[in-house]
Amino acid sequence: MSTPAQAQTDDLATALRHAASLLDGDPALAEQQALEILDPYPNDVNGLTLLGAARRLQRKFESALETLEKAIKHDPGLGLARQEIGITLLAVGRGAEAVSHLRKAVKLLPESPVAWKALAEALTAQGEAAEARKARRCLLAVTVKNPELLKAADFLYEGRLAKAEAVCRDVLKNDPIDVSAIRMLADIGIRLRQYGDSQKLLERCLELAPDFHLARNDYANVLSKRQQYEASLAELKKLLAVEPDNPNHLLLKASVLVQIAEFESAIKIYDQVLEHYPRQPRSHLSKGHALKTLGRHSEGIEAYRTAISHAPELGEAYWSLANLKTFRFDEEEISAMRRQVKDGTKNIEDYYHLCFALGKALEDREQYDESFHCYRRGNAVRKKTVQWDGKAHHDNMQRLIAFFDAGFFASRDCQGAQHSDPIFIVGLPRAGSTLLEQILASHSQVEGTMELPDIISIARRLSGKKRRFDESRYPDVLAEFAPAQLTELGEEYMERTRIQRRGAPFFIDKMPNNFSHIGLIHLMLPNAKIIDARRHPLACCFSGFKQLFASGQNFTYDLTDIGQYYRNYVALMDHWDQVLAGRVLRMEYETVVADTEFQVRRLLDHCGLPFEQECLRFYETKRAVRTASSEQVRQPIYGGAVEQWRHYLAHLDPLIEALGPVVDEYGADLCPDK
Repeated sequence: MSTPAQAQTDDLATALRHAASLLDGDPALAEQQALEILDPYPNDVNGLTLLGAARRLQRKFESALETLEKAIKHDPGLGLARQEIGITLLAVGRGAEAVSHLRKAVKLLPESPVAWKALAEALTAQGEAAEARKARRCLLAVTVKNPELLKAADFLYEGRLAKAEAVCRDVLKNDPIDVSAIRMLADIGIRLRQYGDSQKLLERCLELAPDFHLARNDYANVLSKRQQYEASLAELKKLLAVEPDNPNHLLLKASVLVQIAEFESAIKIYDQVLEHYPRQPRSHLSKGHALKTLGRHSEGIEAYRTAISHAPELGEAYWSLANLKTFRFDEEEISAMRRQVKDGTKNIEDYYHLCFALGKALEDREQYDESFHCYRRGNAVRKKTVQWDGKAHHDNMQRLIAFFDAGFFASRDCQGAQHSDPIFIVGLPRAGSTLLEQILASHSQVEGTMELPDIISIARRLSGKKRRFDESRYPDVLAEFAPAQLTELGEEYMERTRIQRRGAPFFIDKMPNNFSHIGLIHLMLPNAKIIDARRHPLACCFSGFKQLFASGQNFTYDLTDIGQYYRNYVALMDHWDQVLAGRVLRMEYETVVADTEFQVRRLLDHCGLPFEQECLRFYETKRAVRTASSEQVRQPIYGGAVEQWRHYLAHLDPLIEALGPVVDEYGADLCPDK
């Protein structure tokens, strides 16, 4: 028979269990129950911990902290209280304190996935990436059913993706519903940019485990990478409903908002997170990109410099300053870059970013030979990280020329969706497309968007390729398309780009690589306008060689490659001019600089737009500009960059040889420093 004291203890334990069961469904009622428990037992540490948790779940953070601190004061070794106070501190942005409590929590509760997850998130928010990775590994250790997945995780963290994938697949053969293995396999796919496969895996993962928040965050990320922005934001809304203060969800949401040109909203989120977690150099970097895009020049510079202050080795921050084009580094910054470039311990990404940034700094100081050596080093290293097959590109261009003949277009005249909204600006990067976009976007009937990936995505889907070396069905598959199918493609493009538009009668898609797909554009959108942004081959190619692109444009990291690419581009554009006479307007950068008003009127006439004086004052237009020329197009036209390549002429023999007759057609005077 139990004693009265034992019965009292049993009653207390029962009451605590009942109150705890209410936490997830009704934290307000759980709080009420906890207060009733604490009335006769005011110093019961379990009751205090329960009360603190109930208040945290209701976002009563201050009273939750006060309650949890009282519990810890009575029992410093209470793991659940440490865990709760750490989670609460993380929610209010007191990251360093959160880490301290959560480190103690995982020592006291080494098998608690909640504590390890919170510690990983707190360390990530504090910018301690290496420690966060260790915490995630420990989280995996206490949650996975199959210990083999720990081997896969170690392979993954070491970058040995093939071995990690093999282990995951072996685990899934024996247990097809192991959600940790499914998520890890999806993570491998993300790293390999196999986003479609990763999306399917994560959908299966969430079907099996709807509350697997890490997987849902990955899913939102994949949706964003596949340009499914509305769906991505919907997933983030679910996550933030449960974890409204989670900085990782918030930062992902900010990155998605940037993709749909909601820059002001994104900046507010960056400010919100960085106020509490300032030691996040990459978040300062992302904020700087958004500020630069909006033309908030000085604030962007401050954000980039703040990123450097937190991570002096972060080459991308230096390159972001250089990429403003109008920014000039001071002596101290140049010395810092020189030291970083000489330091062989830097990772490859930081190294090539620093090389490009230092090349630009030295170019601005007219130290052209040393500048070129920096550019050459940066390009050589960057080229090792990308894939480019010049012969395959040449063969693809020849295939397009052979397929899209005049008879093919004549038999399909006026098919496709009849929208006249899109204006495509194509060409090579650094050819003046941003200037043309800014001029057009200054017109009252036109809005600029960005380099939209949708035409390329449609062409990639039409190719039917599942793997890199598969045979492509594009463009030949278009011969099988009925008029209704071409119309569907045009409507698909209009729907896919809807999220990027704000309702003006016309919008600009300035993806330069779309020059390869002019035939497809003409078939699916016969009333769209197409403009070819052209620039002197040596000026254009060398400008591309100096430019470090965030992604794509893999042909630009070698002078021979970029020269051959330009030559292929000219051959294909000549073909479009022959089989689609008058369809594409060529706008040469040098003539726009020399006679701006006449060329602006030509441009507007081609687009069927009346002349507006604002198009000549394009530099006054307040709009987001996302490319490397964002600061340059906010200034009146000047001719200083037209002949800049001549300073480097002594180094350009490989480029001149690759361009061959294209240079002769321009009648280029190859005397240096003209």
